[in-house]
Amino acid sequence: MSEFNTIALIGKYGDPGVLDTLMQLHDYFKSHNRQVVLDLSTAENLRIRDIESLDRDQIGERCDLAIVVGGDGTLLNAARSLADYGVPLLGINLGRLGFLVDISSTHIEETLDEILKGNYLEDERCLITATLEREGEHVYRCDAFNDIAVHKSNTARMIELETYINGKQLYTLRADGVVISTPTGSTAYAMSAGGPILYPGIDAVLIVPICPHTMSSRPIVVPGNCEIEVRIGATNHGEIQVTCDGQLNVAMTNGDRLHVKRKEKKIRLLHPSNYDYFDILREKLHWVGRLS
Repeated sequence: MSEFNTIALIGKYGDPGVLDTLMQLHDYFKSHNRQVVLDLSTAENLRIRDIESLDRDQIGERCDLAIVVGGDGTLLNAARSLADYGVPLLGINLGRLGFLVDISSTHIEETLDEILKGNYLEDERCLITATLEREGEHVYRCDAFNDIAVHKSNTARMIELETYINGKQLYTLRADGVVISTPTGSTAYAMSAGGPILYPGIDAVLIVPICPHTMSSRPIVVPGNCEIEVRIGATNHGEIQVTCDGQLNVAMTNGDRLHVKRKEKKIRLLHPSNYDYFDILREKLHWVGRLS
């Protein structure tokens, strides 16, 4: 018997195309004598009123498994809100890229059959937490599963910032910004900015300058237990923002400091039993050619 008895369904917000898959999942689990609930925002957005709905905290407290239907962005959102509860996440890919949501919509039921039998792989992924300090006070906090970016917002001018590792200065940057990434996020914004790909199980954090003026300002990988600090210079013009996972934003002002460190809680990701990270890389990044 599976350990998953109460299952939450979370759909991509604002996308009516997830409805059929959500109802397929609901009917599947009901036929297997499982309790099924809907994420409250999903139910409200799709106007589903005949299935019990719970907010994210209630899902965290009551559910044994959360299934995310959509793309990586939907899973990032669910991961941040459920990380403190230890609820495992399973992703069904209705999006475009799908590094994190790795179950095809055409193989849902056969994959779930195996998962309910206990035939699945589980891995733990780290998150990072950003705390914004202004004039000695902490004014904002957010978690990120992929990355935290400090970047210019509304001008085409570079910004000036300093980065520190455990209180020791790393470098002063004149750049479009800097990305601080988990290993999971190393295939996202950090990779686009020229950073390396990190295997998800590595205990590390990646720092990647965005379009630095000095080409010697290179990406660097530091141990996962380091605290990273980004200080904004006093002479910047225009708005600077902190963005977490490309979804949460807050403005920074001259003199602000951003403290980033690994979150204590981890995300539990479930995969089909035939999952292989390097297969995902080859498929998504089109590394499929072979020597003849």
